[in-house]
Amino acid sequence: MTEAMAPPAPQMGAITWLKRNFFNTWYDTIFSIIFAVLIFWGLQALIGWAFVDAIWRVENKDQCTHDAGACWAVIESRGRLILFGLYPYDEQWRSTLACIAVIITIALSCLPRFWSIRRLPLMWVVGFGAFVLLMRGGFAGLPLVTSEQWGGLSLTIFIFSGVFVIGMPLAVVFALARRSSLPVIAKSMGFFIDIVRSLPLLTILFAAAVIVPLLVPEWLQGSKLMRVVVAFAVFFAAYQAEIIRAGLQSTPDGQAEAASALGMPYWSLVVDILLPQAFRNTLPSTINQAVITFKETSIVTIIGFFEVMASGNAAIGTGEWGNQYIEVYVFLALIYFVFVFGLSRYGAWLETRMRLGHA
Repeated sequence: MTEAMAPPAPQMGAITWLKRNFFNTWYDTIFSIIFAVLIFWGLQALIGWAFVDAIWRVENKDQCTHDAGACWAVIESRGRLILFGLYPYDEQWRSTLACIAVIITIALSCLPRFWSIRRLPLMWVVGFGAFVLLMRGGFAGLPLVTSEQWGGLSLTIFIFSGVFVIGMPLAVVFALARRSSLPVIAKSMGFFIDIVRSLPLLTILFAAAVIVPLLVPEWLQGSKLMRVVVAFAVFFAAYQAEIIRAGLQSTPDGQAEAASALGMPYWSLVVDILLPQAFRNTLPSTINQAVITFKETSIVTIIGFFEVMASGNAAIGTGEWGNQYIEVYVFLALIYFVFVFGLSRYGAWLETRMRLGHA
């Protein structure tokens, strides 16, 4: 019987699956039971601490002792500081809408129908522009809020989005320059990318924040936040350029030769043929780079920015909530988990989709 006419394999039942994977041998059975007991005990203790014995309201903060469960009252009391930093209290609705605009942009970017070399940049410019306009204000009756007052989760999202909006086009330019037929451009860009990749991110950000103002005229300096975002974007672009270059190299040479034979202009060849395939072939790697970039936004705390980690530290910096640092860090970990785990799962789904030939 041929493979195409072979009968389908019977589906494995739950009991059969458990026996095969956890109770196949006597030592599998022993270890499975031990780990099951440990997991049950750990989950029971965690649920008791986080939910059953937890203190939820600020008016009950006197009950937050070592014998009680988690004191989530600190999140109710200091949650706005963690999420919005020093942003004016009465204007925090603008920060919320700005974050929602960027999150919607990220979600739409994950849909295959928007995977276009023209749609994606336009969508990100609109989403990021809406974020900046809402955060800054100064028009339509909205009070002006300078970047020095931005903080918390909204600042983290701004840095992440700014790095992508600036860094992705730079990465494309870097990748194309490194593949240039002119040796001077190709080797110079390769040397620049290798230099940037060999330096720690903190060193680059520190140089942008402290050293650049000493070297360039005042009219070129811009704000400290903008310098840091641009430096972060260059660092991101150096890594992403190598990913895009790998995608370009995976495109068959015959396609470029056929386009040239038909008289297609170079930029049309790049925009319509090479880049779409390069991005499609490297989307899982790009998602992984996005995950790394989001986690690395916490580094800006060291150079004086009040992003979500710094806001969390400030929330427990007072004597009133100084003992609730575990709850605050768990809350911060959940914020990072939602973004990073969501991106990583999307990357895994995308890899499966591409392997099945749907992408």
